[in-house]
Amino acid sequence: MAVMPDHWIREMAETTRMIDPFVETQRRDGVISFGLSSYGYDARVARAFKIFTNVDSAVVDPKAFSPQSFVDRDSDVCIIPPNSFALAHTVEYFRIPRDVVVICLGKSTYARCGIIVNVTPLEPEWEGQVTIEISNTTPLPAKIYAGEGICQFLFLKGDSPCEVSYADKAGKYMGQRGVALPKL
Repeated sequence: MAVMPDHWIREMAETTRMIDPFVETQRRDGVISFGLSSYGYDARVARAFKIFTNVDSAVVDPKAFSPQSFVDRDSDVCIIPPNSFALAHTVEYFRIPRDVVVICLGKSTYARCGIIVNVTPLEPEWEGQVTIEISNTTPLPAKIYAGEGICQFLFLKGDSPCEVSYADKAGKYMGQRGVALPKL
């Protein structure tokens, strides 16, 4: 299994729309960088945020998730309360090839501020906007900038295509747009 380089990512974006919209060069003038890098793609966070709150004393239960657990914000900036987190999604829509799995890591700019990004692997033939968990591990409010880089995706190409892909399994998060809440 190999990590795929910039020229492969570019070719896949152009021929299969693996990443849409695709930014061919890394942008960083006055913003947290995003776009194509040497061995990955730095995705942007969209303006829609679901910020977790305890205002209604809701319980976070992955088997019976309640929308009362969060407040919605549509903004260029999101303030995540201390020791809390928000859900967001990528600007980009991904279409993963059958012989590729994708892993995600947070941007170092945010990590150095105590802001951690979590994304589960993007499985072969999954497609959609990626739901992102952004955790503020600090005792201070944390600011997230919409339209700027939030995480980097690394594309790992297998030696051969898998026998059963996410699409074959009719995965429950297939084709998601916006923030997808937990499903059982």
